[in-house]
Amino acid sequence: MNTYFPGRWIGGVTLVLGPVVLCAGYLLRYVSSVTALTPQQQAWAEAQPFAAYGQFLAYTSEPALLTLSYAVFALGAVLLFPAFIALAQRVGGSLAFWGATLLVAGLFSRLYFAGADQTAFQLTEVLGLEQATNAIMKEYADISYGPWRVPVWASVGQFAGSLLLAIAAWRSGIFGTARALMLLLAGGTWMGVLKAASIPDVLVTVLLCVALVPLGVQLLRDRLPAPTGRSKVLSW
Repeated sequence: MNTYFPGRWIGGVTLVLGPVVLCAGYLLRYVSSVTALTPQQQAWAEAQPFAAYGQFLAYTSEPALLTLSYAVFALGAVLLFPAFIALAQRVGGSLAFWGATLLVAGLFSRLYFAGADQTAFQLTEVLGLEQATNAIMKEYADISYGPWRVPVWASVGQFAGSLLLAIAAWRSGIFGTARALMLLLAGGTWMGVLKAASIPDVLVTVLLCVALVPLGVQLLRDRLPAPTGRSKVLSW
């Protein structure tokens, strides 16, 4: 396992920390939005066509808290990059490698969206809430899609990649049916610019922790059996 990237230690640590940090990011994004807005403001934000309006308002109310939540979320995406590669190497086979590649493409999209989020928030510091909101929302589609729509097409990799990697992990016996479904469900969380998190997002990412963290612990302990087929290892 140390012969190929990311190796035993990086792979094990990121399999443990990646989903946990991403889950913390989802939780912080949900809590920060709820905390920063009054009930009246929350009702107004929910009535808007895009979540971005509420996120702008929340940022102007609690900029430090919103920045923390978005930063932790982005860090989780970074940590999942070697984690998914480590999982694919453990599973083996072209299906797993295609799945991990597509998932990593989705993570790259999340970092593009994180950059767009930060830029949008910083505009409120210069232009004020109203002008910044109007400027971003006027070009929201082009900002969200990215240059030549590369980020939005790459984001599809999250959905397709989680399906392929979950199937590969189930077929190899590395994951049982339950954990394969947990990985698949986690691949269905939203992608995009200035999105609001919800309790279901948090819960689905908790399932990702349940799926990946035990594998990371076993990898760090160097006690992983080799994949031997559907009826064998880690069957739950």
